[in-house]
Amino acid sequence: MGVTILLVFVIFTFEYYLIVKDYEMKIDISLSKKSVLELSTSAIAYFLPEAFSTAEFEALGKDCGFDIVGFLQERKFTGAKGSATNLAVSLSKKSFTHLLFVGLGKAEKSGKYSVETMRRAIGSAVKSAQSHKLESLALSLPESSIFGVNSESFLQDMYVIASIAAYKFDTFLTKKDGEESKIDVTLSVSSSDANSIDKAGISGAVIAEAVSRARYLIDTPPSHLTPTDLANEAESLAKKHGLTCTIFNGKKIKELGMGGLAGVARGSSEDARFVILEYKAKSAGAQTIGFVGKGITFDSGGLSIKPAASMETMKEDMAGAASVIQTLAAIAQLKPDVNVVGIAAITENMPGCSALKPGDIVTFYNGKTAEVLNTDAEGRLVLADALSYGTKHFELDCVIDIATLTGACIYAVGPFYSALLSDNQELADRVKESGSRSGDTVWQLPFNDDFKSAVKSDIADIKNIGDPRIAAGTITAACFLREFTGDVPWVHLDIASSSFNVPNIPYFGKGATGSSVRLMIDIAMNWRK
Repeated sequence: MGVTILLVFVIFTFEYYLIVKDYEMKIDISLSKKSVLELSTSAIAYFLPEAFSTAEFEALGKDCGFDIVGFLQERKFTGAKGSATNLAVSLSKKSFTHLLFVGLGKAEKSGKYSVETMRRAIGSAVKSAQSHKLESLALSLPESSIFGVNSESFLQDMYVIASIAAYKFDTFLTKKDGEESKIDVTLSVSSSDANSIDKAGISGAVIAEAVSRARYLIDTPPSHLTPTDLANEAESLAKKHGLTCTIFNGKKIKELGMGGLAGVARGSSEDARFVILEYKAKSAGAQTIGFVGKGITFDSGGLSIKPAASMETMKEDMAGAASVIQTLAAIAQLKPDVNVVGIAAITENMPGCSALKPGDIVTFYNGKTAEVLNTDAEGRLVLADALSYGTKHFELDCVIDIATLTGACIYAVGPFYSALLSDNQELADRVKESGSRSGDTVWQLPFNDDFKSAVKSDIADIKNIGDPRIAAGTITAACFLREFTGDVPWVHLDIASSSFNVPNIPYFGKGATGSSVRLMIDIAMNWRK
């Protein structure tokens, strides 16, 4: 936990720009073997366990001419979980002007500290530096061993979290000349983790970019991101990273018999899009996994129109598609030994003159029919075609769909989890492991034959809202989707709870979270036969 000064050092720096339409955000993050005290920085952040040793800060205080230990005692800072304090200092011989102290709490029963607590500590430090309008911040990272994880995954994770915490959606804020939302963050790595800097920096930069780009797409107002715009983003990324890209327009969607996607699109003046991205691994015998995302770029509810307040954040209803598209872009760069197919069904759900009507029946790509009783349950209609197409045209070893599907989800699992539903426990366990490793946590809900009767229709194969006697809207929506996955192992992730405005997690803040991007990348990178 002490400060280690090394004479030999390596700095890995990654700088990227997010460019979609007229938006550009610049974030600089570095991994360094230098001690934080060797770095030129505006602020230093220390991450301390409960009842930490003060010896390091006694020495630093003497060097600075300030009683740091006395300050911490006066502030009653003990390193308790979630605690933080800030010290502004005036120094003549040091570059930094702020010291940040963030608590990690007590070790868990395993004797290790929580990685999630460390993630939130990083978030607190970065947000604090931003609130003080500091231009740079050095983070003194503890050793990965105290968290029970390997060096590379730890450094990668911390890199990604620092980027997530620094993200701001400020495209439409009027800025003065030269005023930019930017902070330079350097992660000072312990000597025991130093050998992992290069690999962690490369992978961390790719994952951070994917999450931030997904967040930007989700945060973009719906009139600035139409179905065509989102499909164009997928096509642009495919060209840049060497993915195979196929896009169907509205006419082709109808010709293929995708009645769910075509039906939802009927009420909008915007043309629907069906996007397929393919990454091929080098190994000839590599397995294939499929990711399917819901892409409703704005959801008014259709003729079953939502209350005005419920429409305010409905630009986020394409979060699943955005996450799948950005995940494929990341996978193309990280090159896991598994084939990956990403499918996004994209449209608006509007109450135009030709919109679906309650009582209509639609026929999906696989020939099944559904009675549409509520046009605001549209996500399952577009996913039905996407799942049907994916399972028919690709030899998938599993398929995972990601969707802001049900308002009931947040009442089932709260804002800190995505809901997981599946009848394949082996695959469900894999997804849960990836959620735990990546920080995109999931919670599995019950899923069995007792719920299937909820979506049975008297006049069609199924209906798009569940029987109110059974309730459990998140579960019955998954029962609807299961009709379109055939024999392929399948997991449904409902991210309506976790995709937007998640409270009390310091590395997020208001707006989009990029939910499930980290999880999907982790699944692909750790896939095993």
